[in-house]
Amino acid sequence: MTHITTGVEYALHCLLFLVDSDEEQPLASARDLAELQGVPADFVAKLFTKLQKAGIVAATEGVRGGFRLARAPATISVLDIVEAIDGQKPLFECRNIRSQCALFEGDTPDWATRGVCSIHAVMLEAEARIRDVMASHTLASLAARVADKAPPGYGAKAFDWLSERGPARTTRTSR
Repeated sequence: MTHITTGVEYALHCLLFLVDSDEEQPLASARDLAELQGVPADFVAKLFTKLQKAGIVAATEGVRGGFRLARAPATISVLDIVEAIDGQKPLFECRNIRSQCALFEGDTPDWATRGVCSIHAVMLEAEARIRDVMASHTLASLAARVADKAPPGYGAKAFDWLSERGPARTTRTSR
């Protein structure tokens, strides 16, 4: 988690369109989700490969193929998505600079390197808090925030947009 990449942001935006997936909603292809977000399709396809490997989305191949969430949105945390896309990199990598102080003249005293570096300790605490916050938010909670903010009909408009893509898409019957 050295740096949360734009891939995480794109993945989250794309996944929000899958939150209300059910049998009525058409599957969304990586190409459709990329077009919907205005990002390159090959980039989204790579993200969804990682999300599928992490068990966040399930893919169906073929003419009617596409993606759905592999489990309920309330069980998929933001942290799950960050780790699927970016891995489990630490926020801070201590370089043990404390042992290189010129005052030690090449003979670092034991007290200077004993235990966890004070700076690293703060960074470990910060990382734990960041991970806790990301773990406490789910796709369902993000979708609820979007729904609260979006005008009425936005979800139906996205549904219709995805439904119109591809020759094998179904039509919307109710919502």
